[in-house]
Amino acid sequence: MNDAIRLILNGVSRELPRETRPTTTLLDWLRAEHLTGTKEGCAEGDCGACTVVLEGADGSRTPINACLCALGQLHGRAVRTVEGLGTEHPIPRALAEADATQCGFCTPGIVMSAWAHAVEGGDAHEALAGNLCRCTGYRPILDAMAGLAAEEATPPALGPATSARFGGFHLPATLGEALALRAAHPGAWLLMGGTDLGLRFSEHREHPAEVICLLNVAEMQGITRTAEGLRIGAAAAYAELLATCRADEDFASLAPYLARLGSRQIRGLGTVAGNLGTASPIGDALPILLALEAEVELAAPHSTRRMRVEDFLTGYRRNALAPEELILAIHLPRPPMGGLLAAEKLSRRHDQDISAVSLVACLTLEEGVVRRARLAFGGMAAKAERAPMAEAVLVGRVLDDAAMRAAGAALHFTPLSDARASADYRLEAARGLLRRVALRHTHPEVAAEVHA
Repeated sequence: MNDAIRLILNGVSRELPRETRPTTTLLDWLRAEHLTGTKEGCAEGDCGACTVVLEGADGSRTPINACLCALGQLHGRAVRTVEGLGTEHPIPRALAEADATQCGFCTPGIVMSAWAHAVEGGDAHEALAGNLCRCTGYRPILDAMAGLAAEEATPPALGPATSARFGGFHLPATLGEALALRAAHPGAWLLMGGTDLGLRFSEHREHPAEVICLLNVAEMQGITRTAEGLRIGAAAAYAELLATCRADEDFASLAPYLARLGSRQIRGLGTVAGNLGTASPIGDALPILLALEAEVELAAPHSTRRMRVEDFLTGYRRNALAPEELILAIHLPRPPMGGLLAAEKLSRRHDQDISAVSLVACLTLEEGVVRRARLAFGGMAAKAERAPMAEAVLVGRVLDDAAMRAAGAALHFTPLSDARASADYRLEAARGLLRRVALRHTHPEVAAEVHA
């Protein structure tokens, strides 16, 4: 027996017809329902024209890209579109009065990002990093946002997450159910936030026979802080990891890097486990895991096992996940006491762009001398990878520009050339990032990068 997809849309409970295809994107469904304020710009999570907001039972507001989110993922959740605010809401009125609209195509998505920002707070530039506006420019938009008052959220009446099935789309609520489904449907797509896999729904119009969506699995929820480090549940979103790092002194240096991982819309649904499962060589989370010697916890029907992330990544978009296994959690150790943890990224745009090259360095220092080094790069090989020869060069040296130049000369990578960067650029840029780590450490008063 199939269940019906149930959600709260703009404050009203909706039960969708049972024949509704669960892999239909939220964007396509909204527009078919004549809620056309949500626009389609890129259909790949870049432009933000399709931004809607998930309303949490705790009063949180999480902006997401409707183009990447399948209807089945939203069962039991609450969604707000621009129509759910109405024309008299202060945010659209402020944008209109500040001449912050012009063609208006991107404006509904900006309104929804601003509405989430009114509760979530933080930096307005960061809130808008996932919304592209080609006509107005951001000055009037930021002016309008600056004058907005903070809002009190009214949480929707959401029940506990439950199991459901919509044809071949499965939404288990427990690990046992998820593993049983994995065994019964070995060819099923494993879906987390869908910020990568969702492109196959939106751009490629693929609708697989079987999908196992793991967002509701109880054992995969949340991030736990311990004296040893972080246990990051497989269903925990990047937004939760970013908030955790900002609140934890040991991991605070990762926060600026994570704040450039996608946008608020991408971080609202995307997960570290999903990034690890796809094993992309340019996955921004992977150098963090490699530099800190993270382990992945894998669950099978009758056992669990832990292995180093370094061993889990086996090649270009390949990993060591066995056919009966699921990623349960990622264990991220704390950096060494008194050490240096630094994360750097180069991309064509500062915000909301995929890395050409990324570097995470974890160095153990004693009186300025490097005693242990782990350097992990993204975008430099078929998989995210460490640079052991460069690490060896650093050990026993004072951390300065000369040491990093020597480490850069020892890099062994032969990167690929593609649309983002040539092999020569990547290698030279990686050396530059090494020097930037030293510069930030030895001369914190000097700007290592310049922004407009």
